[in-house]
Amino acid sequence: MKWSIKQIVENKPWAGWLLFFVTVVFVFFLGLLASSIIERRAEAQFVYSPKVEIEQFEPRNEIWGENFPREYATFLQTADTNFKSLFNGNGLNDALKENPDMVILWAGYAFAKDYNQPRGHFYSIVDIRNTLRTGAPNDTTPSPQPNTCWTCKSPDVPRLMAKMGVQEFYKGSWDKLGSEVVNPIGCADCHDSKTMNLKITRPALIEAFQRQGKDLNESSQQEMRSLVCAQCHVEYFFDNRQGKQKYLTFPWDSGMTVEAIEKYYDNFNYSDWTHAISKAPMLKAQHPDYEVFKMGVHFRAGLACADCHMPYISEGGVKFTDHHVQSPLNNISRSCQVCHKESEEELRERVYQRQRNIKELRTILEKELVAAHFEAKHAWDIGAQELEMKNILLLIRQAQWRWDFAVAGHGNSFHAPLETARILAHGINKAQEARRLLIQIFAKYNNFDVKIPDISTKEMAQKAIGINTQKLKADKEIFLKNVVPIWLKKAKEREAKYSVKYL
Repeated sequence: MKWSIKQIVENKPWAGWLLFFVTVVFVFFLGLLASSIIERRAEAQFVYSPKVEIEQFEPRNEIWGENFPREYATFLQTADTNFKSLFNGNGLNDALKENPDMVILWAGYAFAKDYNQPRGHFYSIVDIRNTLRTGAPNDTTPSPQPNTCWTCKSPDVPRLMAKMGVQEFYKGSWDKLGSEVVNPIGCADCHDSKTMNLKITRPALIEAFQRQGKDLNESSQQEMRSLVCAQCHVEYFFDNRQGKQKYLTFPWDSGMTVEAIEKYYDNFNYSDWTHAISKAPMLKAQHPDYEVFKMGVHFRAGLACADCHMPYISEGGVKFTDHHVQSPLNNISRSCQVCHKESEEELRERVYQRQRNIKELRTILEKELVAAHFEAKHAWDIGAQELEMKNILLLIRQAQWRWDFAVAGHGNSFHAPLETARILAHGINKAQEARRLLIQIFAKYNNFDVKIPDISTKEMAQKAIGINTQKLKADKEIFLKNVVPIWLKKAKEREAKYSVKYL
C-alpha cells in the first residue's frame, strides 16, 4: 500500500515537522552555495580586470602590475633583506669575508675579487652593476665581462634578443647594453603577455632540450613551474666554438650529473680559467640548482620549484601565486607545512641538520684544495715538469669542480643532501690523491718546504694573490657616479616613448 505525503503527515504529525526542518536546512545551504558562486564570480571579475594592454616584450614590471596588483605587490617584497637563516639569508652578505679560502680557490678568476650571497630578484640589476666582477667600464675601458652576463638579469633581455638576434646580443662586453638593460627580473621573464601562461624566454634552455630530442611544448603546467626557473638557475658556460662568441649554452648533452657535465667539458678540453697559483685548468660551476633539485626527494614526489619558493596565497577568497620568491625557511607555514605536519621548529632543524652535515664535508674539501693549490705551486717552483704535473692538475680540476658544483647551488644541501654529500666525498678523495702525488714530487726533488701565506682574512687572501681591492673599489665608485646615471637617463628617455594602452 502506497501512502501520500499528506496521509503520512496526517497519521504521523512529527513526520511533517521533520520534513519542514529538512526543507529549511536544504534551502539554507542552497542559499549559501548560490551566494558563494555569486561571490566567486564577482571576485574573479575583480581579480582579472585588465587596466592596460600589455605589449609582447613589455619589460616594465610596474605596467604588468596594473593588471596583477597582488602578484606585483608580492614581487616587490623581494626587496626585503631582513631574513637570516643558519648559513644564508636574503641580505648582502660578503661570502669571501666569511670564507677567505674561496679567494684562493678562485685565484685568477673574477669571483676572487667579489662574491656576495644573492639577494632577491628586485636587486638583479643593482647588484650586477655594483659587483667588482663587472669592473668599471667607461668610454675607453670596456668591462672585463661579456654582454652575455646580462642574460638572466632582466626582462629587457627577451626584448633585445628579439630586436638584435641572440648571437648579436651575446657579442661584446657587458657595458655595451648598460642603458638598455635596466628593469630587474620580473613578469616578462616567465609569462606570455597575452595568455599569461608560463613561457620560456631564454634560448639556452630551449636549445638544450632540442639537442636532447625533447620538446618543451610538451611540458606540463607543473613541469613549467620549475622550467621557468631552470632558464637561469642551472649550470652553463659561454661557448666560443664554431664561430660562436660567448654563446650561453647548457652542458646537458651527456646528462645533468656532476660527472656527465664534466665529461661534456672534457670532450673539448674546456676550461673557464687557469688557476693563478697551481696552473690547473679549472671549471667554474655557476648555480646548478635545477640539476641537483632533480636528484632529490621533492622532485621525485612531483613538486616544482614554485611549490616551495612561490606557494599559493588565499586572500579574501582569492587564490594566487606568491611572487615573493624566497627561501621556504622564511615561509614554513605556507611552504613546508602544506605537506609536513611537524612544527616549524622541527622542520627548520631538519633543514639545518642537513646543511651542517654538508658544511662539514665542504670545509674539509676546501682545506684540501687550498693546500693542493699551494703545494702544486711549490712543485712548479722546485722544478717539476709538465708531464709530472699533468695528472695532479687534472685531479685538482676534478676535485674543485665537485666542490663548486656542490656549493654553488643555492639550496643543494637541502634539495639533494645524499647526492651533494656523494659529490663532496669524491672531491675530497681526488684532492687527497693530488696531494699524495705532490709529496712524491717533493721527495724526488728533495724539497718539502711548502710556503702558504697568511690567508686568514679576505683582505690577506686577496693580497696574497695580487688583487688590489682598494683600486677596484675606487674605480667602481667612479663608474657608479659617472657612468650609471648616464645609462639611467638614456633608459628613461627611451621608455618614455613606450606606448601604454589603457583599457
